[in-house]
Amino acid sequence: MKSILRGLYRGDIIPSEHGGPQSEEYRETLRKIESEERYFMEKMPPDGRERFQKLSFLHLEASEAEKEDLFSYAFPHGGDLKSDGV
Repeated sequence: MKSILRGLYRGDIIPSEHGGPQSEEYRETLRKIESEERYFMEKMPPDGRERFQKLSFLHLEASEAEKEDLFSYAFPHGGDLKSDGV
């Protein structure tokens, strides 16, 4: 555990650089999302496109904040599991 903590502290381990899920199912879902976004962007007037893009960025920011909160919550509990011998 200490080596992981040192690695995090020193910047050797950077969880945010992990690319996330890489399964084919995940990539296919991303392709579908991109396709649907393009569809709607093409149908919208210019001012609607700008608002839609802002909305997409807000969803992304919320998702990143959720990941950060989950990591902050789960990390100490992982240590608890380790100390319990799990």
